[in-house]
Amino acid sequence: MASETVVVQILDKDYQVSCPPEERNALLQSAQLLDERMRTIRRGGAVIGLERIAVMAALNLSHELLRAKSAPPELDVDELNRLHTRLDSALERFS
Repeated sequence: MASETVVVQILDKDYQVSCPPEERNALLQSAQLLDERMRTIRRGGAVIGLERIAVMAALNLSHELLRAKSAPPELDVDELNRLHTRLDSALERFS
Protein backbone atom coordinates (compact mmCIF):
# COMPACT_ATOMS: atom_id res chain seq x y z
CA MET A 1 0.00 0.00 0.00
CA ALA A 2 1.36 3.41 -0.98
CA SER A 3 2.10 6.00 1.65
CA GLU A 4 2.41 9.73 1.48
CA THR A 5 4.29 12.13 3.70
CA VAL A 6 2.07 14.58 5.52
CA VAL A 7 3.40 17.58 7.41
CA VAL A 8 1.54 18.33 10.63
CA GLN A 9 2.18 21.25 12.93
CA ILE A 10 2.04 20.79 16.69
CA LEU A 11 2.95 23.67 18.99
CA ASP A 12 4.44 25.57 16.05
CA LYS A 13 6.78 22.70 15.11
CA ASP A 14 6.49 20.76 11.87
CA TYR A 15 6.50 16.96 11.91
CA GLN A 16 6.60 14.76 8.83
CA VAL A 17 4.46 11.65 9.15
CA SER A 18 4.03 8.88 6.63
CA CYS A 19 0.51 7.50 6.20
CA PRO A 20 -1.75 5.92 3.59
CA PRO A 21 -3.63 8.51 1.50
CA GLU A 22 -7.01 7.39 2.87
CA GLU A 23 -5.80 8.10 6.43
CA ARG A 24 -4.61 11.64 5.67
CA ASN A 25 -7.70 13.44 7.00
CA ALA A 26 -7.75 11.35 10.18
CA LEU A 27 -4.08 12.13 10.75
CA LEU A 28 -4.65 15.85 10.27
CA GLN A 29 -7.60 15.80 12.67
CA SER A 30 -5.55 13.86 15.23
CA ALA A 31 -2.69 16.33 14.97
CA GLN A 32 -5.09 19.25 15.38
CA LEU A 33 -6.65 17.68 18.49
CA LEU A 34 -3.21 17.00 19.98
CA ASP A 35 -2.10 20.56 19.20
CA GLU A 36 -5.20 21.97 20.91
CA ARG A 37 -4.69 19.80 23.99
CA MET A 38 -1.01 20.66 24.26
CA ARG A 39 -1.75 24.39 23.93
CA THR A 40 -4.37 24.12 26.68
CA ILE A 41 -1.88 22.40 28.98
CA ARG A 42 0.82 24.94 28.17
CA ARG A 43 -1.57 27.85 28.86
CA GLY A 44 -2.38 26.31 32.24
CA GLY A 45 1.23 26.93 33.21
CA ALA A 46 1.51 23.96 35.60
CA VAL A 47 3.55 21.87 33.14
CA ILE A 48 6.75 23.17 31.60
CA GLY A 49 8.68 21.67 28.72
CA LEU A 50 7.52 20.29 25.38
CA GLU A 51 8.14 16.67 26.34
CA ARG A 52 6.18 16.93 29.59
CA ILE A 53 3.33 18.74 27.86
CA ALA A 54 3.22 15.98 25.21
CA VAL A 55 3.16 13.26 27.86
CA MET A 56 0.36 14.98 29.79
CA ALA A 57 -1.68 15.40 26.59
CA ALA A 58 -1.11 11.75 25.70
CA LEU A 59 -2.18 10.64 29.16
CA ASN A 60 -5.33 12.76 29.00
CA LEU A 61 -6.27 11.47 25.55
CA SER A 62 -5.53 7.85 26.56
CA HIS A 63 -7.69 8.24 29.64
CA GLU A 64 -10.57 9.60 27.55
CA LEU A 65 -10.20 6.73 25.07
CA LEU A 66 -10.30 4.10 27.81
CA ARG A 67 -13.34 5.77 29.40
CA ALA A 68 -15.12 5.86 26.05
CA LYS A 69 -14.34 2.18 25.43
CA SER A 70 -15.75 1.14 28.79
CA ALA A 71 -18.87 3.34 28.58
CA PRO A 72 -22.10 1.67 27.57
CA PRO A 73 -22.98 2.24 23.92
CA GLU A 74 -25.30 5.13 23.20
CA LEU A 75 -28.89 4.11 22.71
CA ASP A 76 -30.59 4.72 19.38
CA VAL A 77 -33.82 6.52 20.33
CA ASP A 78 -35.56 5.63 17.07
CA GLU A 79 -34.74 1.95 17.53
CA LEU A 80 -35.98 2.07 21.13
CA ASN A 81 -39.24 3.66 19.98
CA ARG A 82 -39.74 0.94 17.36
CA LEU A 83 -39.08 -1.75 19.96
CA HIS A 84 -41.47 -0.05 22.38
CA THR A 85 -44.20 0.00 19.73
CA ARG A 86 -43.63 -3.68 18.89
CA LEU A 87 -43.70 -4.59 22.58
CA ASP A 88 -46.93 -2.68 23.12
CA SER A 89 -48.52 -4.44 20.14
CA ALA A 90 -47.42 -7.82 21.42
CA LEU A 91 -48.75 -7.11 24.92
CA GLU A 92 -52.11 -5.93 23.54
CA ARG A 93 -52.64 -9.39 22.06
CA PHE A 94 -52.49 -10.88 25.55
CA SER A 95 -54.86 -8.34 27.16
